[in-house]
Amino acid sequence: MKRRGVVLPPVRPSAAIARNYQSAIDRLIREMNADTRRALQEDYDAAEFAKDATPVNALVERMRALRRKWLARFDALAPELSRLFAAAAATRSDVQLRNALRRAGFTVRLQLSEGQANILQATVHENVSLIRSIPEQYMTDVEGMVMRSVVNGRDLATLTDGLSKRYGITRRRAATIARDQNNKVTGALQAQRQAELGLKAIWMHSAGGKTPRPSHVANNGKEYDPAVGWYDPDVGEHIWPGTLINCRCVSRAVVFPG
Repeated sequence: MKRRGVVLPPVRPSAAIARNYQSAIDRLIREMNADTRRALQEDYDAAEFAKDATPVNALVERMRALRRKWLARFDALAPELSRLFAAAAATRSDVQLRNALRRAGFTVRLQLSEGQANILQATVHENVSLIRSIPEQYMTDVEGMVMRSVVNGRDLATLTDGLSKRYGITRRRAATIARDQNNKVTGALQAQRQAELGLKAIWMHSAGGKTPRPSHVANNGKEYDPAVGWYDPDVGEHIWPGTLINCRCVSRAVVFPG
């Protein structure tokens, strides 16, 4: 006869942690965008620029200076911001799991394991790279817009409109990074804890996205081994909740009384 386990409530990613992380990146993006607009406006308004028949060199130098400045700013803040985010996610993940176990009548002491430490270190490295990519992509796109503006007769109105659109795209990308990384680290930490404690897990489809993955919908409510993950036939590999981009699925740990 198959033993019946106690199914715990899911540990969901914290919306507040994702929001705080996104807000911190947003502040940098807002400052970068304002600085870029101000610098380009000054160049376009300058009397020397207006008289110059070939302003490309001046604009290229301006863009290079802006790129250096903002890559340095993001580089300086990325490691600490990433560490704070990872630490907050880990603390909240353990607190939620510990509380769920306690309510079910189990007392477990959760300490930082080697597996957990590896996940946090990998999370920090990945997030540092993602944060650093934001100004790189932004400046590359803006430089392209500036050069097209020159070709089209120094069309400042079109350039200003393009900068506004690029700002919106950059902010939306930051929101995706914050949400997706929060899902990933929470899912990874929970899977590691479940495996360390010898638990089983039940996959829960989030039902929150506009285009749900059919395989994740079909796997809803099914048990799997968190030490191995669940084999997703659509991607051809074992995964865990939150592994794939924009996956909001979670898991419910199953505890078997000893």
